[in-house]
Amino acid sequence: MAMPPVKPSFWRTLRAVAWSFVGLRSRGAYEEDVKNLSPVHIVVAGILGVFVFVAVLVLLVNWMVAR
Repeated sequence: MAMPPVKPSFWRTLRAVAWSFVGLRSRGAYEEDVKNLSPVHIVVAGILGVFVFVAVLVLLVNWMVAR
């Protein structure tokens, strides 16, 4: 008996992209994400994740240089 497909949500996509940035994904979770996530959400979440990552690095460097 197959489960009905889960409607893609941006929050679910953000979680999947965050775990991908960390590099901790199980194969089952990855396969489920491939079936249920929207490609547009993945691209937007990835770009947002990159901006947040770069902003944190810039703030960290500025904080360390100011010391």
